[in-house]
Amino acid sequence: MQKLPLNTIINKIKNEEIFEAVSSDYAFTIKIDAYVPYVCGAVHDGHQFRKELWDNCLHTEYERWYEEDPETKNMVQSHPIVIAGCDSRFEYDLNRAPDDAIYEDAWGKKLWKQPLTESMKKKSLQKHHNFYKVVDTLMGTLEQKFGFVTVFDMHSYNRKRWDREVPTWNLGTSNIDNARFGEAVEIWRQSLSEMNLPNNIKSTSKVNDTFQGNGYFLRFITNNFKNILVLATEIAKIYCDEYEQIMFPEVVKAVELDLKNHIPLQAQKFYKMYSE
Repeated sequence: MQKLPLNTIINKIKNEEIFEAVSSDYAFTIKIDAYVPYVCGAVHDGHQFRKELWDNCLHTEYERWYEEDPETKNMVQSHPIVIAGCDSRFEYDLNRAPDDAIYEDAWGKKLWKQPLTESMKKKSLQKHHNFYKVVDTLMGTLEQKFGFVTVFDMHSYNRKRWDREVPTWNLGTSNIDNARFGEAVEIWRQSLSEMNLPNNIKSTSKVNDTFQGNGYFLRFITNNFKNILVLATEIAKIYCDEYEQIMFPEVVKAVELDLKNHIPLQAQKFYKMYSE
């Protein structure tokens, strides 16, 4: 992996070069092993929280971790194109629009002891802006090359927060063209329900059960590229104890291995369905 400035990353994508890099500000990583008609994204994977914000933050390190999506990048790391955030959503949220990306409060609790300075906000929002410049270049390059692209937008959610049974997988579809892509959504939902998970975990899957797919990553791509389908795919945190902050690496690995088979098969199917 290389550390590369923004313009170099963008030029490499435009030239269809193979590379793996972290941005020079360490805000995101991107890997392109081959130019294929599908992408895996993990915008909430990051946990970094820059030091100048530490003393001013009212949320503990655990409270931040609890609301992030740990291991979502690792679940898709074997795929040819992966883009992922490195910074915590508590610094700036890549799945929110720029005007709303910096939290004042989070999950009912005030976030900052003192309001952030404009300079602090600007530093965070520049990283948000840079990430979406790369997303825009990547999606435009792939759409032009292939005609149709699928993006697997990977997230996780805290299942113990709910007072009812929740699915292992939730697909959020409220901001995609369901008349056009409804068949693909059902194919992907069914595929997820057939995964083999350890520890007697049943792989259930539903659509718009816990979340509806309102994230900015999905909306940005959907609004700017008519031939890209974004599948907002949330896994319940079956792969960790969200209260004890203990990871279950055997479950993470099982999910990764299953997705290694499921994602390219479905991406190929969707390409055939919608590229003609």
